Amino acid sequence: MTGVILLHAFPYSPQMWAPQIALLQERYPVWAPNILGQPSLEQAAKTVLDKMEGWEQAVVGLSMGGYTAFRMWELAPERVAGLVLADTRAGADSDENKAARAQQAERIRQEGIGWLPEALLKSHLGATTHKERPSVGAEASRMILEADPERIIHSLSALANRADSRLLLPTIQVPTLVLVGEEDTLTPPSEARYLASAIPDSRLLIVPDAGHMSSLENPKAFNTALLGFLAEVL
Repeated sequence: MTGVILLHAFPYSPQMWAPQIALLQERYPVWAPNILGQPSLEQAAKTVLDKMEGWEQAVVGLSMGGYTAFRMWELAPERVAGLVLADTRAGADSDENKAARAQQAERIRQEGIGWLPEALLKSHLGATTHKERPSVGAEASRMILEADPERIIHSLSALANRADSRLLLPTIQVPTLVLVGEEDTLTPPSEARYLASAIPDSRLLIVPDAGHMSSLENPKAFNTALLGFLAEVL
């Protein structure tokens, strides 16, 4: 059976894929697992692969979901029919980013997560969303605040210790769509261009008026690109 796996961003839940699930479930088997809190991205990938045994999958990953998609390809390339890498990067965390994640984890231990939406959404959402779509910010904030603090801490560690996937890119031998929000400052269009240049059978599309959470910020453009790609690979 072929289907679509949707891998969410940190520190959100599968609910971030609501605009995509509503559209895709009429056409394909769809599963959006919760990968927050896995001890490593390799373990997240193994968990997804184990639960979807027998599926040949189009794997769609945004940010942390993209990092997990790389690990799925590394572990079981024969199970991957196509990849959508959205607002993500192949490189590992810098020492500076690792230190920042450790500081965030310690603050969560001390204070909880009430401060986290304000800290993250400044960079997770694009300028257009901040200005014109307050409801998107409210929804993103709600998802963050509903997350389990311990799972957030575990994911911070997993992100900080993730493998560098740059050498993996030339080995990706399935059709790949690279998507990036035009206003993404965390994994900017330059990162997406690098991915598209390094993956042999890939194409790049920039999602207008969107930042790092492009699937939520401009679901119409994101979904149009996604449907077109899936029609080719499934």
